Amino acid sequence: MPELPDPDLALVVVDIDGVVADVSHRLHLLDSRPRQWEQFFTASAEDPPLPEGVALVTGLPAGHALCWLTGRPERNRAVTEQWLARHGMPDRPLLMRADRDHRPARQAKRDHLRGLRRTHRIALVVDDDPAVIAMLAEDGIPHLLADWLPYSPRLHQAQERQGRT
Repeated sequence: MPELPDPDLALVVVDIDGVVADVSHRLHLLDSRPRQWEQFFTASAEDPPLPEGVALVTGLPAGHALCWLTGRPERNRAVTEQWLARHGMPDRPLLMRADRDHRPARQAKRDHLRGLRRTHRIALVVDDDPAVIAMLAEDGIPHLLADWLPYSPRLHQAQERQGRT
């Protein structure tokens, strides 16, 4: 994955799961106890792309640069990069949570975004998690709720309570 773009370009930061990747086929893996986290992330290789998210990232206006921000753990970088490439997603920087970071997604993403804001102007953040969207509103960051995939309480619980996606 490339380095962050020129700071003069407005940055559009986009989540992956539920925004460009349809996770619905693997949500059942979060129903078992203990949760099947490794299988959940391995199955991400088979996620179908979400047309609405794909259109958004491939249609950015001039003067804007894309950066991926996912709650997936770093150990899933290879499968994530392969998925992005296989589905024709732009080859842009990919920010991921540390492997042992189990904070809620909104907290992990807040830290990444604070780092980005030190060097770049964030034009928009796109995420499917209402808790992340609420955090963005609190921080005064322009945002868009990706609501093209039905809301999943299972995924929300994974993001908030287990801090895994």
